[in-house]
Amino acid sequence: MTTLERLQSVFVALAALLGLAAGVALPIDAPAGHVVLPALLLMLTAVFLQMDGAQIRSARHARTVVAASLVINFVWTPLFAWALGAGLLGGSPDLRIGLLLLLVTPCTDWYLVFTALARGHLGSAAALLPINLILQLILLPVYVQLLGGDAAMIDTRTLIGAVVLVLAVPLSAALILRRLTAGSTAGRRLTNNSSRAILPLLYVAVFAMFAWQGGVVFDHGGELLALLLPLLLFFAVTPFLAQGTGRMLRLHADQRVTLTMTTVARNSPIALALAVAAFPDRPLIAVALVIGPLVELPVLAVLSQLVRVPAASRG
Repeated sequence: MTTLERLQSVFVALAALLGLAAGVALPIDAPAGHVVLPALLLMLTAVFLQMDGAQIRSARHARTVVAASLVINFVWTPLFAWALGAGLLGGSPDLRIGLLLLLVTPCTDWYLVFTALARGHLGSAAALLPINLILQLILLPVYVQLLGGDAAMIDTRTLIGAVVLVLAVPLSAALILRRLTAGSTAGRRLTNNSSRAILPLLYVAVFAMFAWQGGVVFDHGGELLALLLPLLLFFAVTPFLAQGTGRMLRLHADQRVTLTMTTVARNSPIALALAVAAFPDRPLIAVALVIGPLVELPVLAVLSQLVRVPAASRG
């Protein structure tokens, strides 16, 4: 394990803190906002370059981990999110909707990075992507209407455009690059270099995300503190649920990692974009979503080390 991998949780937290400080002290919020998505796309391209055809084909044998992930993400998590919001945020409907938007959108980017870092089964993780995208697209308006109380309709075209961009662009780029360099020294060099680029790109994306929204976080710090308890409860309970489910189903260690990452990681960039587009007259909803990655990213960084599969144990 490299130094960057050993200290990734420290660097993620440092990038977030530096981003927040820079966003408040310097007029860089607008430029930083334009950095987040390109950094994510480059990072995902690097992750997809690490996958080989054999691992993707083996995902057809991962029906159990796929089914377990879908039940946790689309049955347990919405009910848990509703209970957390109703029990802890009952007096603030905007914060409840913000929490709901964050928790009911399974991640379509970060979790691949942390699955790779923890040596999880990337084939299974990749197989879950289109299913997660389609189901959250269909179910998100239903969840908001049924569980979030009175709320405006979600602009589904915004969601479709965002998730297709986040998935299609890096995957297509990786497939083209692999095809052009297949079997060559350049191909091996590309794979190695892209592997080393994943963490630096992650840190850039984290820094830019918090520099972009730093002023908003500090302006509404008091209100956002109410979100910390439900978020901490979610990120504390879900890993234990995923690991326990994986052991009960006798999943291999690398598939337990995949199950854990895909059920813990949330789609905060997409949820934030949705909040801005669908609720323009209720900015606290978008502000609430900014606090999610402050808790989520350090949790994922630490979790990827706690559940990391030894190289000799990979399936």
